[in-house]
This record gives sequence, C-alpha cells and structure tokens, in this order.
Amino acid sequence: MKIGVLTFHRCINYGSYWQARCMVQGLRAQGHDAELLDHDAPEVRRAEWRCAFQPLLPVRTPRADIQRYATKARRFLKAFDRLPQSRRFHLHEPEAAGRYDAVLVGSDEVWNFAHPWYGWKPIFFGERLQADRLISYAASFGNHDADRGIHPDWARKLRRFDAISVRDENSRKLVRDGVDREPEIVLDPCLQFPPPKVERTAAAPYLALYGHGFPDWFTAAVTDWARANDRRIISIGYRNDWADEQRIEAGPEEFSALIAGADAVATNFFHGCVFALHHQRPFVSAPSAYRFNKVRDLTHSLAAGRHLVTADTPLETYHELLGCPLDPAIAARIVEQRRRSSAYLAAVLG
Repeated sequence: MKIGVLTFHRCINYGSYWQARCMVQGLRAQGHDAELLDHDAPEVRRAEWRCAFQPLLPVRTPRADIQRYATKARRFLKAFDRLPQSRRFHLHEPEAAGRYDAVLVGSDEVWNFAHPWYGWKPIFFGERLQADRLISYAASFGNHDADRGIHPDWARKLRRFDAISVRDENSRKLVRDGVDREPEIVLDPCLQFPPPKVERTAAAPYLALYGHGFPDWFTAAVTDWARANDRRIISIGYRNDWADEQRIEAGPEEFSALIAGADAVATNFFHGCVFALHHQRPFVSAPSAYRFNKVRDLTHSLAAGRHLVTADTPLETYHELLGCPLDPAIAARIVEQRRRSSAYLAAVLG
C-alpha cells in the first residue's frame, strides 16, 4: 500500500524523531510504500526553533550553550533529510499532500489540544486528507486529561477514521467517551519497530540523564545513587547543572547510543522511559505535569509502575531500581503488546 504517515516528524526532539523514523521504516520493512507527510508552516517552524534554542524557559539559555544547541539542531536537520518524505506542503493545505491508499496518523501527541503550536490543527484529525483509509496508530491526547472530554465538533472528525488506536489509557478513555468507540492500545513505534541495538562501549560507567525541570527531591536521590556507585551523570540534549557532563549537542543516533551505554537512566520524558526499556537499562522517572498521563500509562501497562517515583519514594528504592536489571515481566509484557499491535496493523492495512 502507499501509506502516508502523519506525525510531528520535524520536532527537535529525540522521541518525535525516533517514533517517526521507526514507524515509517517498520511499515517499509513490511513491504509498504510508506513515507512521512512533510507538512510545513512558518509559524510552527519559528516556534520549533525558539524551543530548540530556549528549551528551559523562563530560564534563558546561557550564551555559552547557544552554539551547542545549534549543533544539536543541525544534526536533527541532517537526520530529518535522510527519512522517506512526501513533497513538502503547507500544514493548512492537507489536500496538497497527494493521494494515498492509507494515511496513518500518529504516533506522538497528535490530538493534544494543549500542544503549544500543533494543538487544534485539523489536519491531525483527518481534515481534507486524500486517502482511501484513515487510520490512527498510537495517537495521544498528551496532557489533555480525559476528565475534560472532547468537544462534539472534534469528536465528529475522529468518527471519520476507519480505525483508531492510541498509546495510553487517558487517550483511550477520551475516544471511548467522546467518540463512542473502543480503541486498541498499541505500542509506541520505538518499541513496536525498535531502533537497532547499540553495543555498549568500554567507556567509564555513567548514569544517563534525559529531561529538564527535575524536582529537587529527584535530583538529590539520583545524585546519591550516582555518588554511592561511582557513576558520572551525563545529561543528554539539555543542560542540567547538577550533571557531571553536558551532552547538549547530541544528535538522535548519539542519544540512543548514550542510553544504551548507560548503567542506569534517570528521566522525566516519555521517550526516556521508552529507550531505557528498549535498551533494557534500569531507570527511574519523575512525574511532570505535561507528561504525567503518558508516562504513567506506559509504565503501568508494561508492569513497570515502580519506576515512576514520587517525593515519598524511599532512597533505598532508587538504589534498587537503578542498581538491578529490569524485571523480566516487563520484557514479556512488551512482547505481548507487540503481538497485539502487529495484529491491529495487519487488520487495518490488510
């Protein structure tokens, strides 16, 4: 089939890049003619670049880090250009994308009304796309909580989908209550069509830190484990002053390699958890308001709920979670969900 994959494929964000890449490469490996729909809009581009250079607002990026964030952005641009993509078209002119046997919307927060620059964009709800089938895969409403519901106008757009799957329980409840359909919960593309495994190097042992805005109690507990176990803390993609080393300029491939090579991972990002799971690294995750729904639902669905820590989590629990291999039940749950996700794709694309 000729399949267009519609997602946030040009975000300067490791998770957005990898889920787009894994989705389109996974479909192509199954024999489909799949490509990313290369939408573009000047206002979105400006917002993305502002975020790339000032990711920690209201704290402004130190002048010394600007060049490092620029290097990171250039590495992303090169990585984007290597992905299979359609001809470029304006975000607000979906019909210009061309004709497809199927358009697959997702993964990522494609239905998040609160997203600062992609929220409320009709294209992600299927508007004016030219496709014989309209399908979602691992779509998410992000931090738009299920208690807020979906406005009937947007629910009507989702009813036009031939098949709907989501990646978290919060999104399933929104679809079930607002659209009156029971969507399948499927794996994020990075676990469904995982990136290549990376061989661990003989580098000095370290803990990989991914994210920003960590609470003080999390910082203290992770630092305690690292010092007690003689592990350096390497911050990936963002400045965290409590880390021993800043790898701000890391590109997407280096991000995956740094997670794979770590002795443990500390994160408050969804794909920090996903890549720790993929590379089977011990990890802990702090909750954040923006990412809580998806991180909570991911860890609980994979029998990894203990890895989502709080201010009340005892210090000894950090030492256990960061110092011991992942529970084999987690890998078993991933295998089972991968089977179910494969069955969903086979049914909707068959």
